[in-house]
Amino acid sequence: MATTKSKVLVVGGTGYMGRRIVKASLAAGHPTYVLQRPAPEIGLDIEKLQMLFSFKKQGAHLVEGSFSDFHSLVDAVKLVDVVICTMSGTHIRSHNIMLQLKLVEAIKEAGNVKRFLPSEFGMDVARMGNALEPGRVPFDDKMKVRKAIEDANIPFTYVCGIGFAAYHAGNLCQMGTLVPPRDKVLMYGDGDRKVILMDEDDIATYAIKTIDDPRTFNKTLHLRPLECIVSQRQLVEIWESLVGKKLEKVTLSKEDFLVSMKDMDYANQVGAGHFHDMYYEGCLTNFEIGENEEEASKLYPEVKYTRMHEFLNIYV
Repeated sequence: MATTKSKVLVVGGTGYMGRRIVKASLAAGHPTYVLQRPAPEIGLDIEKLQMLFSFKKQGAHLVEGSFSDFHSLVDAVKLVDVVICTMSGTHIRSHNIMLQLKLVEAIKEAGNVKRFLPSEFGMDVARMGNALEPGRVPFDDKMKVRKAIEDANIPFTYVCGIGFAAYHAGNLCQMGTLVPPRDKVLMYGDGDRKVILMDEDDIATYAIKTIDDPRTFNKTLHLRPLECIVSQRQLVEIWESLVGKKLEKVTLSKEDFLVSMKDMDYANQVGAGHFHDMYYEGCLTNFEIGENEEEASKLYPEVKYTRMHEFLNIYV
């Protein structure tokens, strides 16, 4: 292990995962830099500006840079050893895919980065070639980023293999809500497909662990802590135990789920496709970790990650 903490640049630091990565990097003692867009691009987004200033108060360095000014991006990258991209993948096809490819070019141009973590932190895109359309689209796009990274010989770690607990566990895997039902729950098939759901802060903690670890160099890190591997049925049972009552369970077959997608708009079809792949196909757990891959909880047993009963307890 390295004795000197790497300097880290977080791109997308005010985003959903970005703010957690910044927090985890600072907590681990890394000199942490956050890319800040110049004033004209920030505009009147007061919440993001205040978040940036809060990072600064916590010890982070704000570095001005813009994707519309390639040289500023290269200059920002030259300040650090590690770059972590956390830009949202929600609209990656229309916009963020191009930005992330531009970031790869900046890292290549700078020539000093010893590790790059691209914006993933979800399903393993390399295993999603048979994903349901149009949910497959963002996976294909992220594979373009991986190809660009590897073609440029940029050292990398891909952190993936989970579902965000706030989007899947907190609602008992229900679409269209972020809080758990208290009377009736929709079950996907028999509800027994295993998924991996993790507190987003824990994902960030594991990600930061990798950046100075030679064991994760040019590898994929899968997040599979034992007590985060659950089925929907087990998740419902945990919730029932916490609230002291049984929920009515309504079964939704795979066929009926697919029919229900036809009336959705494109964005909702993408999200529903991911639910299909997770809860009907078991895409998070239906494979063994292979060559050039590692499992986080085995590498870092010291991490005290959030168990699903602990996570759900905040909703009681």
